[in-house]
Order: sequence, then structure tokens, then C-alpha cells
Amino acid sequence: MSRDIRSLDLNLLKALDALLEERSVTRAAARLGLTQPAVSGMLTRLREAFGDPLFIRTQRGIVPTPRAQALAVPLRQALSGIETLLRPEAFDPARADFTLGIAATDYALRAILVPFVAALRIRAPGLRVAVLPVQAARLPEQLERGELHLALVTPESLPPGLRVRRLFEERYVCALRAGHPAAAAPLDLDRFCALDHALVSLSGGGFEGATDAALARLGRARRVALSVTSFLALVEILRESDLVALLPARLVAGQAGLALRPPPLEVPGFTKLAAWHERTQRDPAIAGRAPCWRRSAPGLAEGGAGRRAGRRKIARRAVPPAAHPSAQEAPWPQGRRPRRPASFLPARSIPCRVPICRPGPASPACCWRGW
Repeated sequence: MSRDIRSLDLNLLKALDALLEERSVTRAAARLGLTQPAVSGMLTRLREAFGDPLFIRTQRGIVPTPRAQALAVPLRQALSGIETLLRPEAFDPARADFTLGIAATDYALRAILVPFVAALRIRAPGLRVAVLPVQAARLPEQLERGELHLALVTPESLPPGLRVRRLFEERYVCALRAGHPAAAAPLDLDRFCALDHALVSLSGGGFEGATDAALARLGRARRVALSVTSFLALVEILRESDLVALLPARLVAGQAGLALRPPPLEVPGFTKLAAWHERTQRDPAIAGRAPCWRRSAPGLAEGGAGRRAGRRKIARRAVPPAAHPSAQEAPWPQGRRPRRPASFLPARSIPCRVPICRPGPASPACCWRGW
């Protein structure tokens, strides 16, 4: 007789539970999808393991011994516990109580996280959000160690090996203060080039970007009078000066005190991605079943789990530093966008179900609507 769990087949416990429920070897076999001789053999092994007959044959089937009856409740509790281990835990945002780490630029703060947090406070009031700056070289380590759960990045700053989901395509608009003399009429190329410009250089000190490359192909140039490291700071500077800047449309949409005009030349926009580590791919609070990250903005790509980013795909989309979207105002040099890899799926409009959102296509505040 063996009382060592290491020598006990857990399938025998399922057979014991079926025998206790059915009080018949034949019915227990049908319930387990086994033959009657197979279940009879399992009962023999159970008797040896527990040192007790467990069941006595009668004219109407089998009846449990006192030992078997005493095993019934703890047996069902043990089997239920094992099933719980194998079943993913349901995520209830209303009861969530942990810290969510997100890496984001100040652009992503304004365009994605502001509406995200507004919805979060309604759906998951116990959740804490820690926003950290994007450090591309450290992202894999931070995500692997759990210091971060999500990174809002562009394809050019995405390290290989991470799961990714395309959020949206961003475009650029020309922003200037509402009372600017140039705001009174449509902005043509001559007037655009004659104005003093500002741009964002996250690395610091850059005075040329993809706009300058696009102008050079037309035989034109502009004067960049200011280079800053913050999109949000530049918005405030535009309100208080006669400088103009090409800025992401989502950043300046609805901003008081600014006039927005279409650029007089084509300056391609950029792609915004959500990235997470493979270890959280099946975490229901991050990417497994909760669709919040993949529904944080309009134009979101649908369709299955996040795709893994590879070195070869990222290299194909790499651009010179002067044209990098995190360093200047437009990512794609030479006025053309690289071929989109299979990782990025076509976007489609998604109905919004969050009460705080307006009816219609998905907006940035729809991040929690999957719950």
C-alpha cells in the first residue's frame, strides 16, 4: 500500500469522484469516456492506494464505505483547486488593485494616456498607473522584469522580440497661435517658408527634420528658430509667440488658443504601437483577454493576439536619425512610407460601448470598452 502522492495518478481521483457520484462502475465509465474494465482496474488501484475497499457491491450497484464517504468533500475541493490552476483567472477591472507601468513620450501622454486614464478612473478605480519615459535600449529588460507592462512606441524605436499591436496612424498639421497674422488665410508654401519655425528634438539640439528634407526636394528651405525636447512645452510656446510648427494632429486637437492649418506640402505621419513582453501575452489584465491596450485610440487594428516584432522587420522600417519620429516632426524620409509588414493589420472602425464616450467610431477614451 502506497500513501505517497508521487506514486498516485491524479486521474484516479477523477475516477473516484465519478464513482462517488454515480454509484455504478458502468455509469462512471460512461461519464469518464472509458470502458467498464478500465474503470474497474482504476478502482483496484484506488483500493491499494487508500488501503480500503472504498465501495461494496450490492444488487443495485456499489455503495461507498465510510472511508470513501469521508473522502468525498476534500476530493471535490482538491479537484476544483486543480481546475482553477488550469483555468485562466477572470480579470475584473473594478476589483483590480495593482500598479500598471507604461512607457510613453509626452506626445503619447497627451494623445493616448489622458483619455485612457479618464476611462480608467471609471472602470478600474483601484488601479494605479506609473508613467515612465521611453528608453528604447532598456525596454526589453524593463518589460521582462515587470518594471513596465506596456510601451507606447513607434516602429523605429521598437526593440525586437516584443509583442506589438498597431494603434493608429498619425498625421501632421501646421499649428500657430490663434491671433497669428498667418492664421487669417490659407497657408501656402511661400508664406510657410517665410515664417519662423519650431520643432521637437527629443535627443536635443536638432534643427532639421523630415519637413526640411521634403522642402529640399522642392528646392525650398525654412528657418527653424527653436528646438525643444518636449511636444507639450512647444504647444505652450506656440500660444505665446509667432512661431509655427508641424505637430501631430492628436496632440493639438481641441487645444485652445491655437489655429490649425493643413501643411502646404506632403509630410508623412507615423505609426503608433503598443508593445508588451511575451511573459504577459496571456495576462488577462494586459493582453490576454482584456482588449484595453489594443483599443486605446481610433483607427485601431483588430485581429488576434499581438504579433512578435523581429529584427528583420524593424530594420526594413529604420530611418536616419534626422527623420526619426521621436527626434523630429516626421518619420519617413524621401516622402515615401515603407511597405507595411504583416505585423500591422488594416484598421477598421469599432463601435464604442463606454458610457463616457460619444456614439460613433472608437475614440481614445474607449480603452476600457471591452469590459
